[in-house]
Amino acid sequence: MNRYYIAFTTPETSEVVNDAAPTPGAGEVLVKVHHAGVNRADMLQRLGLYPPPEDASPIPGLEVAGEVVAMGSGCAHLKEGDRVCALTHGGGYASLAIAREDHCLTLPDTLSTEQGAALPEALLTVWYNVFERGRLTEGETVLIHGGSSGIGSIGVQMAKVMGATVLSTAGNAERCEAVQALGAQFVANHRENDLLAQFASAGFAGKVDVILDIAGGDLMQTNLDLAAPDGRIVSIGVMRGMQSEINLATLFMKRLTLTGSTLRRLEAPERARCFDAIRDRIWPSVLSGAIRPIVDTAYPLSDVLIAHEHMRLGTHFGKLVLDCRTD
Repeated sequence: MNRYYIAFTTPETSEVVNDAAPTPGAGEVLVKVHHAGVNRADMLQRLGLYPPPEDASPIPGLEVAGEVVAMGSGCAHLKEGDRVCALTHGGGYASLAIAREDHCLTLPDTLSTEQGAALPEALLTVWYNVFERGRLTEGETVLIHGGSSGIGSIGVQMAKVMGATVLSTAGNAERCEAVQALGAQFVANHRENDLLAQFASAGFAGKVDVILDIAGGDLMQTNLDLAAPDGRIVSIGVMRGMQSEINLATLFMKRLTLTGSTLRRLEAPERARCFDAIRDRIWPSVLSGAIRPIVDTAYPLSDVLIAHEHMRLGTHFGKLVLDCRTD
């Protein structure tokens, strides 16, 4: 069995390569990839700014959706022919990819593989950072920055179904309205006026229990000011810069917690534990349609550089995916 995959020959060029398909090891499945999710980490890896771990596939792509076509020893829950979406340890930009069985979610007939490819990374990112590191509980208020992104659009819905008051940010009035339609009570336009003033006018300044920050840079002090006493700020991105200047007095006067993570450094057993929690707490809402993945555009696998440029420009709403089907 052969596969096709994307290789970046330089940071600005790519080619589709053909080789032998990988063989699943113990506890792993081989997925015939119909669609693969596009993530900012993939783009950074292409540019040499986010090298994969030594034990990861050098092929980019962190999430896929498709059909199980082979299984390694010890697999007990999936069978050949099952439709799944899955987190991968790299290797997703391909016609065939390896995933751990315990990093897979079985897709219902109501979801396409295009939609399925938009789920694993976002579900895991939000669950681990908002509900575990951020300890969001029912009745609290959460701010999900970038509500129009793939992660943000899922995060707003997840927090809503878990009983939180959800706030967000987006880049224009139309996007703000669309994020509100997903369940956010208030959405600030981060391209207009002062964010702190917008949230203060809406009555939320100093009252946000959990903040999921994708921006860093000059936004961090605003996060500290928006946070409630004993609030938790979880940083997962640096779109506005790696360096922040903050007033530490805000941090200790409010008894705030500032933390962060990157999923590529999260050990496989921890990911599996999180997926167990997602199956129990979140997946029923996906099955019912209360949480729905939003796909902006599906690109052919060979158009990966066009998809990355679309992501860089930030004009998408929801997720960008690649169509990896070869037949």
